[in-house]
Amino acid sequence: MLSFENVSFSYPGGSPVLEGITFEVADGEKVGLIGANGAGKSTLMKCVPGLLDASGDITVGGLKVCRENIAEIRKKVGYVLQDSDNQMFMPKVIDDMIFGPVNYGLSREEAEAQADRVLEQLDITRLRDRYNHRISGGEKRMAAIATVLAMEPDIMLMDEPSSSLDPRNRRAVINTIKGLNKTMLIASHDLDMILDTCSRVILLDCGKVIADGKAEDILRNRELLEAHSLELPLSLA
Repeated sequence: MLSFENVSFSYPGGSPVLEGITFEVADGEKVGLIGANGAGKSTLMKCVPGLLDASGDITVGGLKVCRENIAEIRKKVGYVLQDSDNQMFMPKVIDDMIFGPVNYGLSREEAEAQADRVLEQLDITRLRDRYNHRISGGEKRMAAIATVLAMEPDIMLMDEPSSSLDPRNRRAVINTIKGLNKTMLIASHDLDMILDTCSRVILLDCGKVIADGKAEDILRNRELLEAHSLELPLSLA
């Protein structure tokens, strides 16, 4: 469903941020992407929908990421950004949630019904008609996740989905991720959340894949994690 083949990227005038990244994510697989700050997690995410132009090959559902395919790829990929303020741009939560579905052909009535199902699933119906500039950071995070889910993408990219969330909303996000039958790539420093939701983990450091394997095996490996500036999940410490 999602494939990276020898993917590399450097920002102008800088050192390589990604070097020779190669791995695949199978249909329906949930993969955690871990690493210290600056490891390349967010940069790799941005390459999938073509927000950054990397070298090498990235394919999404059999389509190569290139200018000619970007519109179709962005219909398949939902991307929860690390900063919710960069994702929520309409006046109200419901306006953001229906914006994409309406642009892709749904009627407003259909888009609102789809949005209402997602809001109920996340137990945040109370946010439906709230103004984005009047909700808390944690509420905006939940709303941003709801906005992406309302698009019903085939593949979800989630960059730090549990950041800024209180325990109740964090648990709601974890339960939602576990219940979704979607291909997912989740970048996070919340290793307990990754352990709870992902069957596989990829460890990045300095833009390279250091380890790729079962979540339990990698997240229980104290020596490996500490060698790359990470710590055991709290539940395993």
